[in-house]
Amino acid sequence: MAKRVLVVEDNELNLKLFCDLLRAHAFVTEGLRDGREAVARARDFAPDLIVTDIQLPHVTGFELITQLKGDPALRDIPIMAVTAYAGREDEERIRGAGADAYVSKPISLMRFVEAVNGLMAP
Repeated sequence: MAKRVLVVEDNELNLKLFCDLLRAHAFVTEGLRDGREAVARARDFAPDLIVTDIQLPHVTGFELITQLKGDPALRDIPIMAVTAYAGREDEERIRGAGADAYVSKPISLMRFVEAVNGLMAP
């Protein structure tokens, strides 16, 4: 059965890129542009992985990660942050919020897929 990935990204082009790339690698994807919908959608979609931007309108990626990790039904789902924040302290802050992986923008398509596959490994 195909692994499921929920992608939360407010930039329409990036959202399409991530979803298309994941689908090309046999993942089932669901894309959202608003982090406020992500927790409820994660409960319904039951993803194996959540990919989220950090710079989101309304709810930051940090807040979203905290909400997801604080939800007993969702806390075990790995989260990969994708962000333009590229400093060492940014990565530490993102991982400190609960993200399991971090990929900086602009993304390397190969690194993105490798990071997703790494989080999907049994």
